[in-house]
Parts: sequence; structure tokens; C-alpha cells
Amino acid sequence: MTLDPIEIWNHMSGLNKAIAVLLLAMGVATVGVVIERLLAFARANRESRQFIEEAAPLLDAWRMDELVALAERYPNSGLARLVGAMMRRYQRGLSRPEGGLSPIEMARSEVERTKEGLGAELRRGFTVLSSVASVAPFVGLLGTVVGIIMAFNAIGAGGDAGMSAVMTGIAEALFETALGLMIAIPAVLFFNYLTGRVNQIELTLARSSGELLDEMESRHETPIAEVPRARQAA
Repeated sequence: MTLDPIEIWNHMSGLNKAIAVLLLAMGVATVGVVIERLLAFARANRESRQFIEEAAPLLDAWRMDELVALAERYPNSGLARLVGAMMRRYQRGLSRPEGGLSPIEMARSEVERTKEGLGAELRRGFTVLSSVASVAPFVGLLGTVVGIIMAFNAIGAGGDAGMSAVMTGIAEALFETALGLMIAIPAVLFFNYLTGRVNQIELTLARSSGELLDEMESRHETPIAEVPRARQAA
């Protein structure tokens, strides 16, 4: 008997087939999460670049209403959502101070809340990758143990058996461990890669929000009565 996957599948017991199907389902879930996250990151990166190009002149002129409206046009961009949330909170603080907090403090609090939400959204599906990476090898090992037990039971039930039959049964059982490792190793690599991407995105968001908060503080030093005239001049 050749040890190709189809031949091995045909000689597996029902329990081993169930374990193999479970491992394949883990592999499909891993591929699905990776593709979805890569597409989401690419879409967010594209919209962020477009948002930056259009937002730069609005920031220079400090046109807050237009900037908020622009941010709402890019819902897939984490940067646009963060800037929009900051500016809305800042405007609300200018018109309706809450609890003695300055508009800058209100905007800073909104930044932290928004970044937490964006971080959780960026890591969507990461629990699947980490679970597959840690569990798949053990599921494969379970399949190997079950396969070896089945092989020796068959040998015992059939009486005398040659070394070829024993080695074939063990090789079929070890196929489960190999399958588990083939699924777990890419899951670990993709998890680390995507985590690095998320960390880079979060660093960019933190730097951008810090720069905008500095700009808000600089603008807020101007008396409120002068703000309308500054807008008209812009």
C-alpha cells in the first residue's frame, strides 16, 4: 500500500477521520481569518492614505466641521475614525463643558476609548489563530495515539502479522501528527505577522492622535471669541 493521503484516508478508522476533519476545519478557519484580516488591513490603509491627503488642508485651516464630515466618509480607516471622534468630542467640549473638564481633556479621554475599540477590532479573529496554533499539534497527537491503538488492536485480532503491516499502521497514525503540525506552524507564523501589523498600526494611531492633541492645545490657547474670525479668515 502506498502512503499517499487518499490511501491513508481510506484505511483510517472513523474516529481518526473525525480528528482529521477537525484539523482540516482548523486549517480552513486559519486561512479565512488571515485572508479577512489582510483584506481589512489593505482596505483601511488605502482609505487612510486618501483621508490624509484630503484632511491635510482642512487641518491647516482648522475647519473642524468639514474634518468631521470627511472622517465619516472613511469608515474603514482607523485613523479617520479616531480623528473624527476626537474632533467631535473637542467641539462638544467647546460648546458644552462637562464636569469641569477642558475640551482638550475631553478629547484626550475620547482618544483612549477609541483606541481601545480600534485595537479590539484590529485583533478580530486572533483568538482563532492562537487557539489553532496551540491546540492543533495536540489534536494531531491524539489522532496518532488513536491510530496506533487501532493498529495494534487489528494486529492482535488478526494474530501473527508482519513488520510491514505494523509499520504501515504506525505510519498512518503519525500522519495525524504531521497534519496537526502542518496546520499549527502557519497559524503561529501568521499570528506573529498580523500582531506585528497591528502593533505598527496602533503606533501610527498613537503618534497621529498625539500630534493632533498638540495642535488642539495650541489652537485652544487662542481666545474662544477669536475662533470665528480665524475660521472666516481661513
